[in-house]
Amino acid sequence: MDVRELGVDLLTVVGHKMYAPKGVAALYVRDGVTLEPVTYGGGQERGLRSGTENVALAVALGAAADLAAEDLADGESTRLAALRDDLHRRLADELPGRTRLNGPADRRLPNTLNLGVDGIPGHALLAAAPGIAASTGSACHSGAHTPSPVLTAMGLDRSRALEAVRLSLGRWSTSAQIETAATALVEAARP
Repeated sequence: MDVRELGVDLLTVVGHKMYAPKGVAALYVRDGVTLEPVTYGGGQERGLRSGTENVALAVALGAAADLAAEDLADGESTRLAALRDDLHRRLADELPGRTRLNGPADRRLPNTLNLGVDGIPGHALLAAAPGIAASTGSACHSGAHTPSPVLTAMGLDRSRALEAVRLSLGRWSTSAQIETAATALVEAARP
């Protein structure tokens, strides 16, 4: 990734998104961008964050980045995109006219499928498929479900945004797991 070509001011790399431990990240800051300190005090991290750095987490982030680079070089994103598309196809074939992709069909992450099934709120679909670990992208507060702000910003109406389910694949996802997930979700979606 070339931050200059992208024209970014700030870029966050979150460790747990690439199998590093939770709680570690890296931040790219373009020259000339001024930041406020997280905590005032010591001069660590150029005066932006006081306290002792967690060296073990920093090393873990570096190791995870090395493994992620190897995965990219070995075509892992192509493998994941094929599994993602297989899952989408299975759901669309078994629930014809009811499965709607949220977002573009082409420019998207290879490991993520965000879709909705007409007439079924995402939380209800996942509750009916307890063997599936997925996210609705909404926060539930006192039983009140709210739509994802990202999906509503993309132009989805409240009802469709509440139907959303985000299915993520990873390094160890297999074709057999895709088949299992598709079967469970189809059964959960049938009346």
